[in-house]
Amino acid sequence: MIYPFSGVAPLPNMDMPEDIIEDFQEARNIVELSPRGAVALLRLIIQKLCIHLGEKGDNINSDISNLVKKGLPEKMQKALDSVRVVGNNAVHPGKIDLKDDRETAYKLFHFVNIIAELLISQPKQIDEFYNFKIPEKSREAIKERDK
Repeated sequence: MIYPFSGVAPLPNMDMPEDIIEDFQEARNIVELSPRGAVALLRLIIQKLCIHLGEKGDNINSDISNLVKKGLPEKMQKALDSVRVVGNNAVHPGKIDLKDDRETAYKLFHFVNIIAELLISQPKQIDEFYNFKIPEKSREAIKERDK
């Protein structure tokens, strides 16, 4: 019998950058054997997502704070901070015990996908529609209106 390593972890949001998708897949591959390892990778993914969204990547906490200042919704801040804090604690002994906590790891997989959906996929879909369906003259008029 072949045991699925990824368990029931969701597939990654395909609008994420390729290197982040690779990390997500790696986390899926190890979640059943090492939930702590998967959670640590998910934290790395959040750091990479912050960089993808225009932040420096030096300090994940500051990056999240900057995204909030740029209009990140409070619920997304909570999702980012959840992955950041649990992921950080997963790699530091004595802070949190994730040895058998696959449920937490699975929830964080979902949070990463929710974050990607809101911050990458939805803006991409809106931009694609706006740029290809709204006539250029109308887009120019909207720019003038918003000056």
